[in-house]
Amino acid sequence: MHRGKGMKFVGDSRVPAVRKPNIPKDYSEFPGKTEAFWPNFLLKEWMVGAVFLIAFLCLTVAHEPPLERIADPTDTAYIPLPDWYFLFLYELLKYRYAAGPYTVIGAMVMPGLAFGALLLAPFLDRGPERRPSKRPIATGLMLLGIASIFFLTWQSVDSHDWEAAAEQGEITDELDIEIDMEAEGYTILQENTCLSCHGDNLQGNPGMGPNLLDNPDRTAEEYADIAVNGIGGMPSDLFKGTDDELQVLADYLVEMNELAAEAE
Repeated sequence: MHRGKGMKFVGDSRVPAVRKPNIPKDYSEFPGKTEAFWPNFLLKEWMVGAVFLIAFLCLTVAHEPPLERIADPTDTAYIPLPDWYFLFLYELLKYRYAAGPYTVIGAMVMPGLAFGALLLAPFLDRGPERRPSKRPIATGLMLLGIASIFFLTWQSVDSHDWEAAAEQGEITDELDIEIDMEAEGYTILQENTCLSCHGDNLQGNPGMGPNLLDNPDRTAEEYADIAVNGIGGMPSDLFKGTDDELQVLADYLVEMNELAAEAE
């Protein structure tokens, strides 16, 4: 058998013999319908992104962020509120079988099933129809999800006490005085858990205890009576110390109020 007998070599015109530079095609014949990705389309995307970035930076400069006071871990009355796009999950946790002992169900199981179904939707619904009316199950589930999110968000906004929320996070000017934390009166406040409601700086916690430094006219006897018998929402019999400690506490509060009045 002779080598090469019956074999023919042909050339493929799709394979260029000489490599040419990667030059974008000429789309002048199809104006407004298509264009080269690089650099035409990508340059337009960058320009649009730059406009939105500059607009966002201008917004942050013109509109100050709604900052609140420094977080206080001792303020157990503070109720945090998520941003608007998580309000529906926040409202969901208020229902019976999504809160308390069922918090895991409301916080993880139910949202996990909802978002998991959304991710698996292309694999679960493979119907060729594209019209919503031809896909009643998928359309119905999607409308149910959207309606639930809108309802829970509206319910959360409607039931939230916005005035109380603004007060509990309001930034207040603190008095420029130095609290004597080494004094015996301050130690007595700590031992009787007074600071858990009135704060370490004695300037109060919203929703828990009032400011102890805004009563310059209150006498030591009045402070002693309040510590034993309470006042307003403060119950009685909270003070567990001796009479001598009660007097030291009252004198200490009078002294701190005098310093606060001088600082104003």
